[in-house]
Amino acid sequence: MAGRERVMRMSVEQPLWRALAGYRVLTMVYATGLFASAHDQFARPWVAVSYYALLGVWTLATLRKVSGAAHCTKRFLAVDLTIALTGILLTPLADTAARIEDGAPTLPSIWTAGAVLAFAIKGGWRWAAFASTLVAAANLVERSGVPTRDTVHAVLLVWIASIAIGYVVEVARASERTLARALEIEAATRERERLARDIHDGVLQVLAMVQRRGTVLGGEAAALGRMAGEQEVALRTLVSGGLVPPSRVSEDSARGAAVRAVDEPEDASGPVDLRALLAPYAGARVGFAEPGAPVTLAEPAARELAAAVGAALDNVRAHAGADARAWILVEDEPGQVIVTVRDDGPGIPEGRLAQAEGEGRLGVALSIRGRLRDLGGSAELISVPGQGTEVELKVPKADSAPRGKAERR
Repeated sequence: MAGRERVMRMSVEQPLWRALAGYRVLTMVYATGLFASAHDQFARPWVAVSYYALLGVWTLATLRKVSGAAHCTKRFLAVDLTIALTGILLTPLADTAARIEDGAPTLPSIWTAGAVLAFAIKGGWRWAAFASTLVAAANLVERSGVPTRDTVHAVLLVWIASIAIGYVVEVARASERTLARALEIEAATRERERLARDIHDGVLQVLAMVQRRGTVLGGEAAALGRMAGEQEVALRTLVSGGLVPPSRVSEDSARGAAVRAVDEPEDASGPVDLRALLAPYAGARVGFAEPGAPVTLAEPAARELAAAVGAALDNVRAHAGADARAWILVEDEPGQVIVTVRDDGPGIPEGRLAQAEGEGRLGVALSIRGRLRDLGGSAELISVPGQGTEVELKVPKADSAPRGKAERR
C-alpha cells in the first residue's frame, strides 16, 4: 500500500492573531471617539487630528501584518510600537495640562496595548516585557514623572497581561510541537506495524516453510533450508527491533505455519459479505458456522478481519499439531461482528506468550491484535492448558474502515 499517513496540524496561535486584529480596529475607533467627544477641550486639536489620521491609516493598512506570525515582522513591530509611543509623548502637546493632571487618557489610549500584545504573541514573554517597559517609560515621561494612580494601574495591567499572554503562547507552541511530533510518531508506527504484519504473513512464514521442507529433503535442499532459516531469524530481529516497538511484540505463529491466502473481492467499492472471505478457510479439520444472512462490512475491514482469522488458524496448525481441529463461528450482532476461532489443541502454556514476546514473534500482537486495533475493535485470547485456545475478534460495524487507511492520502 502506497502513501504516507497525513498528520493533521493545528495552530493554537491563529485565534490570538485574529483577536488581535479585531482588538486593534476596535481600540482605534475607541480612541478616535474619545477625542471626538472632547475635541473642544484640547489645546492643539490639530495635533490630535493628525495623529488619529495616521493611526487610522496605519491600523487598517497593517491588518494583514497581524494575520499571522509569518507576516508580523520585527520591522513592523518596531514601527507599530513607535507609533504607540509617539502618541503617548504627543499627548502633552495636544492636550491641556489640566486634563492630563486629571487623568485624561493618552492619544492612543488602550490601542497601545495592541502593539504590546503583538510583541507577546510573536516573541513570547521576553518580547512582551521589553515592549511594555518602553510603554511604561513613555507614560512616566508623559506625566512628567508623577503618574496618577489610574496611569500606574493601566501600565501594570498592560505589563502583567502582556507577559502572561507571552508565556502562554510559548507554552502553547511547545505543546503544539510535542503534539505534532506525537502524531507523526503514531502515524509512522501504524505504517511500520502494517509492514510488519505483511512481512509476518508472507515472507517469514515462507522462509520457515522452506527451512522445514529443506531439512526433510536433505542434501542441497537442507543447505537452502538452513540459509532460509538464518534469513528468517535476521528478518524477524529487524522487524521486531527496528519496525515495531519491543513492548508491542508478542506471540507469533511459529515456524512452519502454512501460508493461507484469502481471495480479495473484485469489487472493493462497497460493503462485502464476510462469509465469502472466511468460507475458503473451511476444510476437513476446520469447521465453519455462519449466519443465514449476509454479514456485510466495509471491504477493507472485512479483508483485515479475514486475515486475522487466517493468522489465528496458522497458529492452530503451528502450535496445536497436525491433528488439531478448529472451528470458526461468525456472529452478526446489531452493532458489531464477532468472529470466534476455537481449537481443541493443548492450549498455550503459562508464560509462553511472554517468552514469545522476548523472541520477537509477531503473530498475536500484529497479525491479530494489531489488525483489530486498527479497525477500532478488539481481540481476546483465552487459553487453558489441555483445553484448547479461543480467539474472539470483535469489529464495530460503524466506521469499520481501518484507521490507518482512512487517514492516508
